[in-house]
Amino acid sequence: MNIFKKGKTYLWAAIIAAVAAAGFFFATAGSSAETVAEVDGTSITKDDLYNSLASMYGAEATESLIAEKIVEKEAAKENIKVTDKEIQEELDATIESYGGEDAYKSALESSGMTEADMKEEVKAYLQTVKLLESRIKITDEEINTYFEENKATFATPEQVEASHILVEDEATAKEVAAKLADGEDFAALAKEYSTDTASAENGGELGYFGTGEMTEAFEKAAFAMEAGEISEPVKTDYGYHIIKVTDKKKAEEASLEDSKADIKETLKQEKLSSEYTTWLEEKKKEYDIYNSFE
Repeated sequence: MNIFKKGKTYLWAAIIAAVAAAGFFFATAGSSAETVAEVDGTSITKDDLYNSLASMYGAEATESLIAEKIVEKEAAKENIKVTDKEIQEELDATIESYGGEDAYKSALESSGMTEADMKEEVKAYLQTVKLLESRIKITDEEINTYFEENKATFATPEQVEASHILVEDEATAKEVAAKLADGEDFAALAKEYSTDTASAENGGELGYFGTGEMTEAFEKAAFAMEAGEISEPVKTDYGYHIIKVTDKKKAEEASLEDSKADIKETLKQEKLSSEYTTWLEEKKKEYDIYNSFE
């Protein structure tokens, strides 16, 4: 399995799916005549299931496990250590890439993976990165070329940071607005009144957003406000919003200096991807490997 992909969400989504598939496949090993399903009195046995999965996923799952075992042995040989702190930092970045704890846990749950499974995958990933890092070289010329070819993606559009309180009807919106006018706390009222469950517990915080990310009426109101302002009720298809703008960022052109770290990480992931394949084939020649699917 090639574990290096551009974009962390894609990377870990691919790993979660692969581990889930491998786990399901190998859970059926040691097959039997136990019936797992029936069609009009005809049994489908665990043997049938195993043979079907072996035909579809056996070769890929086995190759993946062979690769993991080689990484594990090479890491031990090179005395490569991965700390709990490094694993947690990678997990935190992964959770952020999924859009938060809830989305991340949902992905794990749907795959049948546990947090412990994910930590093992993160550890294997970090071991692989450390094994390959000395083979990766990124030049200033490569960074400059990538920047020029992708300059637009590094520009910062105008953004607004805002919180909101979403309610179902105008009467409730006016009630909340009156309480705000009397000096009551916005975050506390968001927790009490907002029907947007995704943001209510965080005091209605939505973070930064640019144009085209929110519904039109909401966006128009937010971008017209100054930092610190609270809007009158704004009607959208979702209900009535009371918006509080907490910060604004002006649009900025892309800067090579500001983009270097991101570009270097992107190029590193791209090179790791191709280098991993080469490295793995080299290492396979050093081990006595038996694979029944070959």
